[in-house]
Amino acid sequence: MDIRHLKAFLAVFEERNITAAAQRLFISQPTLSVTIKQLEEELGATLFVRQPRGVDVSDEARVLYPQARRMVAEADALAQLFRGRENRAPLTLGIEGDIADSQIEAFLRMAHQALPNLLLTLEEGCHGDARLAVEEMCCEDELFLPLWEEPYVMALPLKHPMAKGEAGPAWTPIDDWITCPQHPSHQRLMALYGRSPQAVAGHAGSLKQALHMVAAGVGVAMLPQSLVNGHERVVTRALHLPAPTRRVGLCYAAQALELPTLRGLYEYFQVNRPMAMAAA
Repeated sequence: MDIRHLKAFLAVFEERNITAAAQRLFISQPTLSVTIKQLEEELGATLFVRQPRGVDVSDEARVLYPQARRMVAEADALAQLFRGRENRAPLTLGIEGDIADSQIEAFLRMAHQALPNLLLTLEEGCHGDARLAVEEMCCEDELFLPLWEEPYVMALPLKHPMAKGEAGPAWTPIDDWITCPQHPSHQRLMALYGRSPQAVAGHAGSLKQALHMVAAGVGVAMLPQSLVNGHERVVTRALHLPAPTRRVGLCYAAQALELPTLRGLYEYFQVNRPMAMAAA
């Protein structure tokens, strides 16, 4: 068994597909299949079961996975020690779509303060060794390290009739809500739509798309404070009602902390939370 076998195993385990794993490793599918077969023979265990689409992982593969990640990470870290100027600590981070640019940039600044030799790869969506995401988007098997907490505010177009006044307990029912029915926040926000929950001017697939609709004058939306801050064509109004909040931070699997880079970031942020983080 060598690191090549373990990297092949990790790729198939994470992709659940031989073809996708081969493309990820830049090798042919037959070569990858042979490599996995060699590893199975050496271990005396079946790791994957081919299906019409992709592969299923065995119980033995689930036991091997965290150990393989640790061994590959240690081998990579050892190799980095002998690369001189190329001595960088690699980390791949996924960024969910509704994180404010200001929060992404603040996180990146702090990450490089924590690890000056960080070699960071950013990807959009649910990818990478960890994710910068909203807490409610964490998977069941993930842990969450909160970095920011912020309220939702009412975002209005500049020329909206309510843009010049404060929203109160008895404001005129809004008849031009922009909602995000498929977004995890939708159910929590429905209670704030007042007496006109059916008065909808449009639907958006994400909070950032809803912000664009507000800025274009289409209607009103409940949005996180960070997404609206500084937008020249949007006015915010704080409701005199209990408004929901959201927490933004790192989503990660417990075994991912075995990666030296992620462990370093985790320990840094445990002590140095961003100043925007409110009391939970």
